[in-house]
Amino acid sequence: TEDDAEVRRISVSNESDRVREVDVTSYAELALTQQSADLSHPAFSKIFIETEHLPALGCLIATRRKRDPSEPEIWAAHLAVMEGPSPGPKEFETDRARFIGRGGSLRAPVAVTNGRPLSGASGVVLDPIFALRRRVRILPGATARIDFWTLAASSRQAVLSLVDKHHDTGAFERAAALAWTQAQVQLQHLGISRTEAAQYQRLAGHLVFATSQMRSHSETIAGGSGSQPGLWSMGISGDLPILLLRVSGLEQLSLVRDVLQAVEYFRMKRLAVDLVILNERASSYVQDLQGALETLVRASQSRPQLDDAPVDGHLFVLRADLIAPDAGALLASVARVVLTGELGRLSEQLDYAPDAPAAPRSRPFPAPPQSELHVLSPPKDVEFFNGLGGFSDNGREYMTVLGPGQTTPAPWINVVSNPSFGFQSSVEGGGYVWSVNSRERQLTPWSNDPVLDRPGQVVYLREQATGEVWCPTASPIRDEAGIYVARHGFGYTTFEHASHGVVAELTEFVPLKDPIKISRLKLRNLTGRERVLQISTFTEWALGPNRSGAAAHTITRLDAETGALFTTNAWNPAFAERVAFTDLCGKQTSWTADRREFLGRNGSASAPLALLDPGPLSGKTGAGLDPCSAMQTTVVLPPHDELEITFFLGDAADADAARALIKTYRAADL
Repeated sequence: TEDDAEVRRISVSNESDRVREVDVTSYAELALTQQSADLSHPAFSKIFIETEHLPALGCLIATRRKRDPSEPEIWAAHLAVMEGPSPGPKEFETDRARFIGRGGSLRAPVAVTNGRPLSGASGVVLDPIFALRRRVRILPGATARIDFWTLAASSRQAVLSLVDKHHDTGAFERAAALAWTQAQVQLQHLGISRTEAAQYQRLAGHLVFATSQMRSHSETIAGGSGSQPGLWSMGISGDLPILLLRVSGLEQLSLVRDVLQAVEYFRMKRLAVDLVILNERASSYVQDLQGALETLVRASQSRPQLDDAPVDGHLFVLRADLIAPDAGALLASVARVVLTGELGRLSEQLDYAPDAPAAPRSRPFPAPPQSELHVLSPPKDVEFFNGLGGFSDNGREYMTVLGPGQTTPAPWINVVSNPSFGFQSSVEGGGYVWSVNSRERQLTPWSNDPVLDRPGQVVYLREQATGEVWCPTASPIRDEAGIYVARHGFGYTTFEHASHGVVAELTEFVPLKDPIKISRLKLRNLTGRERVLQISTFTEWALGPNRSGAAAHTITRLDAETGALFTTNAWNPAFAERVAFTDLCGKQTSWTADRREFLGRNGSASAPLALLDPGPLSGKTGAGLDPCSAMQTTVVLPPHDELEITFFLGDAADADAARALIKTYRAADL
């Protein structure tokens, strides 16, 4: 409560009968800038951060070099405070690439799994982090505690003063006591209980992440979809999360009081939202409900504040009979939380929201039998081979060869584009796709991550008889014993991989003029038995400059004429009529547009929940989902035979143009 600081205490208890030594490692990624700047170009934004280790204080500090003299100065620090001495060295790391490892993951960073000391890198690093490691020695039945502090200030001297102030074990107890006291003062000021505060925190989660549980029905969102300027006639900017409260009677005023208290609680916590109270009582000369609502709002706004720091966000009291039908439909469509007076108190509506299915935390897919561990032979006749790649086909291709444990130092990409549409593809696969404008109209997310290189589009192969799952690319599921070959050519990229007794060749390209990406998958059966394979494609939609802002406005539907999945986002007026689409050349037998269904809650592309079950996808489409496009088909691959299947991802000016593109390329000889 006193300083710009955060503390997290880790307590490790030894329940065994022997002395234990445990390494505890912290990890925090640095931004030190506005969220919008970090989202638009994180790799560029981070190169201006400098880190420094101060051995005397045992802490890390960082600052952002100014690009303009008018920029405010910002400093951050990170330190660890232990009860008692540490039996091991005090280690640190500020280089994210060294901590995670190229191609690694945060679930298993190489700095933790390889058992080696942290590198101690600091200074001007391209991808900065704060990481401290301390070793604790715990006697049987004892508990060791370590406090990790993260601090911020406007100058170097100020942040060092904060480090000095919090560099003892008593600082945590003081901070905890003051935080508890402040919480009691805030609850007393608002006149709410701890249970009500917990409800407001749950409500905040739905406002920040735009979950489907608290939004309007899918049909309502799709029917009212429109562009952001449609809100301006009501005085609502659309820049902040919107909480819509619909009331129609005086007996519902208790819910209004709950929500007004929740919004005041949010502002006390610096969470900016717009609250819109919509009076849906039929028009009459007696406006008792409107008067009661305005009185409650004035009373809420007149309450003295605990501090004078300004917080964005406004309160709107609107009459449904005085706003245009299109504007009202748009408001219901874009609101991240919709509460209805007829459904009872806030607690009842929060408890009604269902939970999403959770995905297993470990990789669930079985390994193939040893007899089918076919591995591609390393290509020969590669010119200027450097151990990872070289030129082939008389210099017309650059070939990379990733053997067991190998990866390129940074994503090695190929940009394939015509004048208005294109994609980039890295050695591991994935990449991203854009249309018209590579920043404003990203079809799949641009990760801009030189370490993890997250894919926005994946092809999966599943052996139906055994449940084995693998990919023709090195990401996101990698066969650690296999060899992955990528050939970057002029206007195409080809991936080759042999695993599970199947050789897979995936070639991706775009036509010279049309806005469509074509992915052609060839499969060859190396075994003497018939194979039944389920082919799944997964596309994570962006449809905007960043996925987090656009996902809430993205709407999917199955086109009745072609069977393709159509996706739209009308929030940006410049692209409101455009239609993105995916299609398995008309051979799709099941599909879903719900990313939660395919990956699972807390799931990942390396272990999607939907591939645990041999059954079909649900066919769910619509609005209010976590948008994606997942399609499946099943093929039979005879012994020592081969087949080919084609996948389309495109973007057209409207639905008719999308249908024309799909029909043209389904019939084309690719």
